[in-house]
Amino acid sequence: MLHRRSFLGAAATAALLPAAGKKIPVGLELYSVREELAKDLFGTVKAVAKMGYEGVEFFSPYTAWKPEYAKEVRKLLDDLNIKCLSTHNGNQAFTDANLNRVAELNTILGSKLMIMASAGRVTTLDGWKGVAATLTKAAETTKAMGIRVGFHNHKVEFVPLEGEMPMVVLAKNTPKQVVLQLDIGTCIEAGLDPVKWIKDHPGRIVSVHCKDYAPPPGNGFTAGFGEGAAKWKEIFAAAEKKGGVESYLIEWEGKERPMETVARCLENYRKLKG
Repeated sequence: MLHRRSFLGAAATAALLPAAGKKIPVGLELYSVREELAKDLFGTVKAVAKMGYEGVEFFSPYTAWKPEYAKEVRKLLDDLNIKCLSTHNGNQAFTDANLNRVAELNTILGSKLMIMASAGRVTTLDGWKGVAATLTKAAETTKAMGIRVGFHNHKVEFVPLEGEMPMVVLAKNTPKQVVLQLDIGTCIEAGLDPVKWIKDHPGRIVSVHCKDYAPPPGNGFTAGFGEGAAKWKEIFAAAEKKGGVESYLIEWEGKERPMETVARCLENYRKLKG
């Protein structure tokens, strides 16, 4: 007989998972086209939508926008019939001084997910517990706004510190509502199996950065989606059956011919995803 507490825990996790067969939208992390975006945001977003991307993720410069400009960007998204799937933020966006203002921008843009892209310089496990406390507090504040918060891993969070990985500390010390946005490329770079990580954290991998990685002598993070070491079919299966994924975000870190490359990445995604 399943223990009542185990049953309730399983039910809570199941509630975080998407309905079977639900189509997961694919968006573009706009850092992939950062130079074009800085020159012409509206033109770049239009071009991304024309490629067939269903959404975008704005990154930290957006936090300096005025609400009036954010409304203009939201109108653009609506006219193009694409979504702001999430935002990528520096740790300062989660301070008491900035959280409400940044959350307001997310509300205007239609984003329901604010991701901490970097915790800054953290050198101890106690420091990472402090990051977890910041995320937990922010999650409580933004819940009433219909916005979830989360954390985006890089390699450093998967490297043991004082005997434990910072990502494990964050997972253990935050409620399930705090999203663990998984960057596939940096997970592989750190030597971890992203499929196992997803299965070990059911319901929390709500957003996946589909960044590939080709280990040396390959070309690292300049490999396009589907051109590196990631086992995407296995990753997709785990993310959708266990992880609770609600959006995929293609990311590419190279600089040469970015618009051409992200278009190719989307083509590769469609071939792999079916």
